[in-house]
Amino acid sequence: MSNHKSMPKDKGLDHTLSVLREGYEFILNRSNKYDSNIFETKVLGEKTICLTGKEAAELFYDNAKFMRSGAAPKHVQKTLFGENGVQALDGEEHQHRKAMFMALMTSDALNEIAELTKKHLEAFAAQWETQEKIIVYEEAKKILTHVACEWTGVPLEDEEVDERTNQLADMFESAASIGPEYWKGRRSRNAGEEWMEELIQKVRDGEMNPPSHRALKQFSNHRDLNGELLDKQIVAVELLNLLRPIVAISVYMSFTVLAMIEYPDQVLSLKSGNETDRQNFIQEVRRYYPFFPFAGARVKEDFTWEGYKFEEGTLTLLDLYGTNHHPDLWDDPKKFNPARFESWQGSPFDFIPQGGGEFDFGHRCAGEWLTLDVLKETLSYFVTGLTFEVPEQDLSYRMSEMPSLPKSGVQLSNLVRQKNG
Repeated sequence: MSNHKSMPKDKGLDHTLSVLREGYEFILNRSNKYDSNIFETKVLGEKTICLTGKEAAELFYDNAKFMRSGAAPKHVQKTLFGENGVQALDGEEHQHRKAMFMALMTSDALNEIAELTKKHLEAFAAQWETQEKIIVYEEAKKILTHVACEWTGVPLEDEEVDERTNQLADMFESAASIGPEYWKGRRSRNAGEEWMEELIQKVRDGEMNPPSHRALKQFSNHRDLNGELLDKQIVAVELLNLLRPIVAISVYMSFTVLAMIEYPDQVLSLKSGNETDRQNFIQEVRRYYPFFPFAGARVKEDFTWEGYKFEEGTLTLLDLYGTNHHPDLWDDPKKFNPARFESWQGSPFDFIPQGGGEFDFGHRCAGEWLTLDVLKETLSYFVTGLTFEVPEQDLSYRMSEMPSLPKSGVQLSNLVRQKNG
């Protein structure tokens, strides 16, 4: 007689359309419906286990139980992640490739990313003063394309800023799309990889010599576990795995400014320049607003957890958004409250806007520290470096859209730089 518990199960043949319809709230809705942090459904015709919550995250990031290889649908690989990148690796190969990314995250490098963000914000703000209004999201993408290219050592000419910005943005804007938008994302992914491969070849041939600490140089010369140079296409994917996520911070930049607009009472304390208050505000932006809906993995071999059976090869999704809004983890999770982070203990499993687990040997996003530095600099600049007005607009955002963004892109008018900013 089996001691396995019966897992709550979605009725119906397939729920892919429900994922597209409900977006970030797909897992959260069913977790509430079944009053369970685990349930079974079908996505893209495949049995799928969905998890949410801190204990589920601890399970999901156990590398002995789950593997990332084969978890991301081809649809997503061909737009968002690229093929054969670090997200799809496991074991020693993953650790070796992840170390290539982590080597970039030095304190000096993170300080530089903050300085580059400030530099390009100031340069763009000089232009904003001459314009009737700006759309924060569109400006943020261009600012971060400049930041990403300069930080990684990728050359960027003025005349190609719009083209490269659009290519990098298409990769994350189209990941959950179908039809023309999806094919637009695929074309941009292909063009982006061609762009990177050309640069990599020039570095390897000695035609370009970027500084040794830049990612373009380090990744081009990186060797695998067998001591061989990585295939040029894989290096291109990994360089885009730096550039694309940095540009994707534009989503958070837009929500940061939106939070300033929606919660002006929370902004008053930020003007004093208190670093802790600004950090808490940014963390609450990352917890409260949608960014990435869920992460995927496959069961490495059969095991049982809390009475539930997990079979080898089963696709498993961890609810990132839902865990950040889980009532067992967060008091009044639907309320925007930066003060909640004053007592947060820093667990790698209850606050997972960009994934969970450990940085060095797990699958937590290597760019999370970088994200914080970019956003703190952005918040500081918009709080003390600018004055602006907020014209009438539609600031609503839909949870069914991935990525979700304010419909207006957050429009500001009458921007003026402050001398003491």
